[in-house]
Amino acid sequence: MSLRGVVIWGLCCVGLTASVVWFQVRQSRGPMPIPGSSDFGAMAGTADGQSVEPLFEEVSKSAGVDFSYGSGEAADFYTILESLGGGVALIDYDGDGLLDIYLTGGGKFTSRTAHGIEGLPGRMYRNLGQMKFRDVTIESGLSKAGFYSHGAVVLDWNQDGRPDLLVSGYGGLVMYQNEDGRRFYEVTGEAGLTDDRWSTSVGVGDLWGRGKPDLFVCRYVDWSFQNDPVCPLRGQSEGRDVCAPQNFGAVPSSIYSLEGGVYRDHWDELKPATEGKSLGVVIVDVNADGRPDVYVANDASPNWLFLNEGNGQLRECGRALGVSVDDSGRYNGSMGVDATDYDGSGRASLWVTNFESELPALYRNAGAGGFAYASQAAGLGRLGGRNVGFGTSFFDYDNDGWEDLVFVNGHVVRHPVGADVRQQPVLLRNTEKHGRRMFVDDTQRGGRWFRQTALGRGLATGDLDNDGWPDLVISHSNSPVAVLRNRGVGASAGGVQRHWLGLQLQGRGHRPLAGATVTVQLGDRTVTRFLRGGGSYLSSGDPRVLIGLGEGETVSDVRVRWPWGEEQRWSIAGVDRYWLLREGEAEAAAAAGVAIRF
Repeated sequence: MSLRGVVIWGLCCVGLTASVVWFQVRQSRGPMPIPGSSDFGAMAGTADGQSVEPLFEEVSKSAGVDFSYGSGEAADFYTILESLGGGVALIDYDGDGLLDIYLTGGGKFTSRTAHGIEGLPGRMYRNLGQMKFRDVTIESGLSKAGFYSHGAVVLDWNQDGRPDLLVSGYGGLVMYQNEDGRRFYEVTGEAGLTDDRWSTSVGVGDLWGRGKPDLFVCRYVDWSFQNDPVCPLRGQSEGRDVCAPQNFGAVPSSIYSLEGGVYRDHWDELKPATEGKSLGVVIVDVNADGRPDVYVANDASPNWLFLNEGNGQLRECGRALGVSVDDSGRYNGSMGVDATDYDGSGRASLWVTNFESELPALYRNAGAGGFAYASQAAGLGRLGGRNVGFGTSFFDYDNDGWEDLVFVNGHVVRHPVGADVRQQPVLLRNTEKHGRRMFVDDTQRGGRWFRQTALGRGLATGDLDNDGWPDLVISHSNSPVAVLRNRGVGASAGGVQRHWLGLQLQGRGHRPLAGATVTVQLGDRTVTRFLRGGGSYLSSGDPRVLIGLGEGETVSDVRVRWPWGEEQRWSIAGVDRYWLLREGEAEAAAAAGVAIRF
């Protein structure tokens, strides 16, 4: 980055100390018409010569994964609590080199009292290989119901080399420590995470620069059965439906630093000028200064971007850098979030899924100029704002070297006006049109599951069978989870073999890797990927870096800039395999069968 760029980013928040207030009410008023929305189908993958063979196959039943997240809606209490849903965490808890699946359980209601909110146990599925899984919830020590759960994130909180689980929900957080690669034990109190406020998504990264797994914990609204207004059906004076978040005050989020083996909350020192009802978070280096920054998706309030100035100094600059509102200056109902270099600029752009009547927001990283709202320019205007978007991820499902997009959808109220409760997922392919990178609809080519509707919530991407083609796991509210195997249709697209490169990074002392940048030299093109903490919605994906190489059969150079500033370079001996890159070691090691760690 140029000196001018450093100055602009560094001064982005000068004078932004007063609160900024927008007035906007979320309403379920149906999809907003967008000019050209009827043309979206014409931009589908089949329109430009792509194969009609399905990209994904649902294998949930044959894989042995049969579980449904429970929201408690059967009690007909119409609480905002039941609208959030649950998440997915991909974790190699037993160290066999295969990603296992953890699913949060949710909860149920037995009465309109605090004691009437009961948690449901989640599920842990051990990966046996060949896309077969076994339920090991009881033997792994994770069968306790606990509280009403939402999200799960994978981290190594005690830095012993084994991945742990942090579960969020209504009632705070629960930390499960991986003792021996076979069983988890709860250590919430020992970790200092006893705050019982409603928590949603969690991002993990070394925010204080001390090599520790610090946390950004999103918290939502101040709801309880003592603060549970009756909200009528939309557009009517009677009946009842789920209340919008505008009916409740925001619960302050938490920024925890790990100090002496105990987490300490620094929110009061760092809180921004605007409140946030936070649902999604991704930790990534957005300004190429080597430090992990924090982007937060807020529901019915402006989104936040905290720039990391070092030594735990996080400055909120979302409005100044153009990522807090949409192109009309309105804040959105934001849920899911991710970041990547989608346009080959080498910079991390930001992506957010939003409420209906609002386009999902793509904020292109323009370098020194901050961010530019790029949803329309990237072809997303044709979506028409018809979805209530949740779990999402950038991933290169066809291994052509460009990160594509997926997001799942589903309404938050029981009786929406002019919209469906259950909604289709969306699959978008990154392609070049009119001299720029754009996203075209590939949903129909995704396969049978993509043509169905559901209450989609959490989503995680990861290579479950280690074949180099990223798979999907999706959590639905009150219906079975979906496991989608990537069929590798693009492996021989147009008769030309496509290749891939898998990288597993490991820092000294198992330091958290969010904020690291990987660059791969592929002929005359440089491919950039970012290691993120958090991302999607209530979920935690594959910690490895999977890079599609297109027709490239060799990689001349791999560079890693670690989040603590050091850079390292490796030569890679072959493609279509995973490599382990250890900090300080000059040679890349074959990663087949090696524990998937951070």
